[in-house]
Amino acid sequence: MSVTTYEDTVRRLSRQSVTKHFDAYADVDWDGPDMAVDSDDPRFELPAVDPLGATDWYRSRPAATRSRIGLHRIAAAMKVGEQFESLLKRGLLEFAATLPNGSPEFRYVYHEVIEEAQHSLMFHEFVDRSGTDVRGMPPFIRFFARGVLLLARFFPALFFVFVLGGEDPIDHIQRQALRNDDGGNPMHPLVQRIMRIHVTEEARHLSFARAYLRRRVPRMNIISRTVLHVAAPVILGVMAVLMLAPPRSLVRTYRVPRRVLWRTYVAGASARREAKDAVAKPRRLCVELGLVGPITRQFWRLAGIWDA
Repeated sequence: MSVTTYEDTVRRLSRQSVTKHFDAYADVDWDGPDMAVDSDDPRFELPAVDPLGATDWYRSRPAATRSRIGLHRIAAAMKVGEQFESLLKRGLLEFAATLPNGSPEFRYVYHEVIEEAQHSLMFHEFVDRSGTDVRGMPPFIRFFARGVLLLARFFPALFFVFVLGGEDPIDHIQRQALRNDDGGNPMHPLVQRIMRIHVTEEARHLSFARAYLRRRVPRMNIISRTVLHVAAPVILGVMAVLMLAPPRSLVRTYRVPRRVLWRTYVAGASARREAKDAVAKPRRLCVELGLVGPITRQFWRLAGIWDA
């Protein structure tokens, strides 16, 4: 990507952040008559496109239990999203601190930080209203994720691979849910509103990360490119599992049988396909940038996210 094309893209994204942006409280009618969060609301039931929602075990639960499981899963996903975006905001500020005066990225990065803060407010508000005490990311992942802040300052290309690893699976899940939102299985209007706002603004964030990598990776030295070759499938594989698999708290609370988890998320073809589809865009980008070779392709296969 040429300098002119890249800078034009960044400036265009900055203008879009001004003309189309959302406020977590002004643009979500939290106290509207249809927005109340009731754990027995059937609109929280997991759709058939969800691997767990498609199991005989889930479908055999009482209706109220299916709704509570669905609400728990949504709240847990939003808690993970809130924690991920906390890392993302801090990393973006570290990245911005390295930029010279006159850099078009500086303005865009601050627009994105503001938008991510609004998303975190939405996610946190929903978690509070759900009445579900979800923890989000496992503690060991939260601990190691702090290293991402160093990447943002000293290895920003790898940081933006991490960004894609977290945001692309969430974007994939939410777009899929919105596409399948119909009269036969309607989504709760509060969840739908949050998702639509998030998907709209995340499109800009993903565009910037991809544009940065297209601009930066071809100019990197062989050592840095080698690190990306190896690290990209590991990061994307871990993030796909984190975003797609049900949290331990849900498994414990509702006593999901191990055989169901094994058949669904280890041996199940639908879950494996879901993981591959969730990282399809960053995988194609890595191929485009020459970050997938005969040897490193095996890492993608081991991570369960390679798709020929």
